[in-house]
Amino acid sequence: MRVSQYLSNQHIPFEEMVHPPAFTAQKLARFLHIPGRQVIKSILLKGPHGYFLAVLPASHVIDLVSLSAHFGGPVRLATAAELREHFPDCEWGALMPFGQLYGMPTILETAIPLEMTIVFEAQQHAIAIRMACRDYLKLERPERLHFAQARPEQQRPQAC
Repeated sequence: MRVSQYLSNQHIPFEEMVHPPAFTAQKLARFLHIPGRQVIKSILLKGPHGYFLAVLPASHVIDLVSLSAHFGGPVRLATAAELREHFPDCEWGALMPFGQLYGMPTILETAIPLEMTIVFEAQQHAIAIRMACRDYLKLERPERLHFAQARPEQQRPQAC
């Protein structure tokens, strides 16, 4: 099911944005002329109780150690084959943040403010969705956890 159809069926306000294919969050933000902090990404993980979807700011990285402690067993990134199996209608790397549409729970990083407008890829690298985070929470009902850290800044050479 296309994400725009799903959101329309649920009477959730959103904006669908067509743009040149963007394979990184930075390019997506640049093409859409939005702050990069609005872009979120979805990552398929496998834990001791099965698969789940982690949704976090695109500028962050997942702390697998803290998730493993929270879930009481090892948590790992899904393999390419597992991604194709569980998200057959999504382009590689363009997962949408609605795990329940695929029969799995979703967790949402607490660093994403409820009042923020979020932007995410809509199953394709050339289509994005913009919607209110509060509407996303109301629809998906993810568990809110702190499981990600801001990506360390690139090391810059010091001036002499």
